[in-house]
Amino acid sequence: MPAKNDQAPDFSGLLADGRQLRLRDYRGRRHVVLYFFPKDFTPGCTKEACGFRDRRAELAKLDAEIVGVSTDTPEKHGRFAETYGLPYPLVSDRDAGIAGAYGVQRLGGWLPSKRVTFVIGKDGVIHDVIRSELNIDKHIDEAIAALKKLQRTED
Repeated sequence: MPAKNDQAPDFSGLLADGRQLRLRDYRGRRHVVLYFFPKDFTPGCTKEACGFRDRRAELAKLDAEIVGVSTDTPEKHGRFAETYGLPYPLVSDRDAGIAGAYGVQRLGGWLPSKRVTFVIGKDGVIHDVIRSELNIDKHIDEAIAALKKLQRTED
């Protein structure tokens, strides 16, 4: 698993609308809160996705974009985003290649990924790694704290 101060592995993944999202497209422009979650429509994942949605404005003020990743299909991500009004991209990682690059896959991708969030700076460096399967709120709270710290170092 990449650690704090490591270069974030670049990736490209499919979105519900058929476009490809590439991490490198954010480089130099926006920080990225990249969160891996197990499955669309499950209680914990729904709470996490809605938590990020509800605090998106706060993240935007910190010059950050949210990107969610799971092994669900682009179509299922589209239904999940529409059902819960998720205004940020959800990347389909069907072959668990992105999860593998970030060291969050379980059993070689046969099971849903672990719940892990990476705070990636505009420089492409990982500034924080947040791990917690059960404390869902920890991901958004710690991501915001990391972004505030990052913003202070940029000023």
